[in-house]
Amino acid sequence: MKKILYLLPIITFFIFYKIYDIFIASEILTIISFVTCILDWIMYKKINKINFLNFITIIFNSLAIFFHNSYFIKWKITIIYMFISIVLLFSQVFSKKPILQKFLENKIKISNIEWKKLNFFWALFFLFCSILNIYIMLFFSENTWVNFKVFGLSILTIFSILTTVIYINFKMLKKK
Repeated sequence: MKKILYLLPIITFFIFYKIYDIFIASEILTIISFVTCILDWIMYKKINKINFLNFITIIFNSLAIFFHNSYFIKWKITIIYMFISIVLLFSQVFSKKPILQKFLENKIKISNIEWKKLNFFWALFFLFCSILNIYIMLFFSENTWVNFKVFGLSILTIFSILTTVIYINFKMLKKK
């Protein structure tokens, strides 16, 4: 059920964009994001980190709708990804443990050096995606940008997750 809650906003955005336009899709996305946050709270008694990002979505979409300017929507993912990249890098430099390790060390047993490598990989991944988003946003059509946002970023993320899983399994097998 949780997975559906997390996918619902992006799916509805994509469908309404294809049927109407980016502003109607953003209005629907804003409503759905708000509803998923409420449902997350009702069902699980907390707001998940992913739904916390929906609050950012609500703010940017509201600005886009109010000013009738799609760049608020297009910059949103860049800002979120840049923020995540910066947090990962700061945790790498200024913390005893990288943030990925803090979140996942109970589930995954690898060395501190491997955690730093993974943390750095994901920081670079989010930085790369944010820069790629800027490039596509500025030099391609809105339709291409929407397709990239929905499918391109999803495929890149899945590829990065698979790469991470393979890397972790390789390191865990090597350790044994």
